Amino acid sequence: MEFVLVLALAFGVSLVLGPASRTLAQRRQILARPGGRRQHPGPVAKLGGLPLMAGYLVGIGLVYWLLPPQGDDALRLRGVLLGSLLVFGGGLIDDRWELSPWAQFTIQFAGATVAMAHIVFIEVFTNPLTGEAVWIQWRPLALLVTALWIVGLINTVNWLDGLDGLAAGVGTIAALLFAWHSYRLGQGAVAAFPVALAGALLGFLPYNFAKASLFLGTAGAYLLGFNLATLAILSPAKIATALLVMAVPIIDGLWRVIDRLRRGRSPFFGDRGHLHFRLADEGVPPRVIVLGYYAVSLAFGLVAIFATGLLKLVFLLMLGVIVLALLVWLSFRGEAVGR
Repeated sequence: MEFVLVLALAFGVSLVLGPASRTLAQRRQILARPGGRRQHPGPVAKLGGLPLMAGYLVGIGLVYWLLPPQGDDALRLRGVLLGSLLVFGGGLIDDRWELSPWAQFTIQFAGATVAMAHIVFIEVFTNPLTGEAVWIQWRPLALLVTALWIVGLINTVNWLDGLDGLAAGVGTIAALLFAWHSYRLGQGAVAAFPVALAGALLGFLPYNFAKASLFLGTAGAYLLGFNLATLAILSPAKIATALLVMAVPIIDGLWRVIDRLRRGRSPFFGDRGHLHFRLADEGVPPRVIVLGYYAVSLAFGLVAIFATGLLKLVFLLMLGVIVLALLVWLSFRGEAVGR
C-alpha cells in the first residue's frame, strides 16, 4: 500500500504542475526551438524538469514518513537526494543560458561526487561466468568507475531525449524494474525511491507524448539520468538490470562518440546520428520507434531480473551486436546519401 501511495502522490503532483511549468517556460522564453538535431514543428517549453522534480520530491517526502531509511541506506539515499538537487539546479541553469560542454560536465561530476561522498559507489559486481561476487579492492578505481558510470548515464539519457516520450518512457520502465528488483530483495526504502521517480514520470508523460507541449529539458534529463545511475548501485545485480534496460541508448551513445571522432568532430556536440533520429530519417514513424524502445527495454529488463548471470551476458552481447551493426549500417548509409 505504501508504494501505491508514493506512486499516486508523485504522479498527481507532476500531472497538476505540468501546465504551470509550460506557462512559466513560455513567459520566460525557455523554449526548445526547431533546428539542428531537433525537427519538431515549433517552439516547445523545456521546463519539464520542474513538475518531474516536484512530484519526485513530494513522493520522497512520503517515503521518509512511511518507510524511513535505516542504517547505511539512510546515508546513501540522502546522497541520491542531495545529488539530484545539485544536478537538477545545474540543469535548470543550462536550460536558461545554455552552458558550455565543460560546464555541464562539471555539474555532472559534482553530482557524482556528492553521491560518492555518501558511499554510493560501485565496489562489487557479479562475475557472469561464475556467479561469484568480485570486489574492487582499490578504492580510487571504484570511485573512478562510479563517476564514469553516473556521468555516462546522465549523458545517455540526455542524448536519448530526442523523440517525444522516449527518454521519459524508457526511464519509467527502468525505474519500475529497479523498484521491483529492490522489493524482491526486501529493500523497502530503496525500492520506494524509484517508485516515486516512476510516478513523477508518469505524471509528466501526458505532456511529453507526441506532439509534446513540454520537454524534459536538461534539468529533467539530468535528474532522470542521475537517479537511474545511482539507484542502480544501491542493491545487488541492479547494474546488470540498468545495462540491459538501457542497452540500446548506451550502445548508441558510445557509437556516437566513436563516429564523431572518426569524422573529426567534437564528441560533445549533438547531431542527428543517434539511432532514434536515424530511424526517423529513414521514414519509421516516431511512435513506432518510441514503442519499439519501450518493448526492448521492458523485455531485456525482465531478462535481467529473471535470468542467470551467464544468460544476462549472452543477451547483452546479442543485443549489443545487433544494435551496433544497425548503427554502423545506418551511419555509412547516411554518408552515402549525404546525410
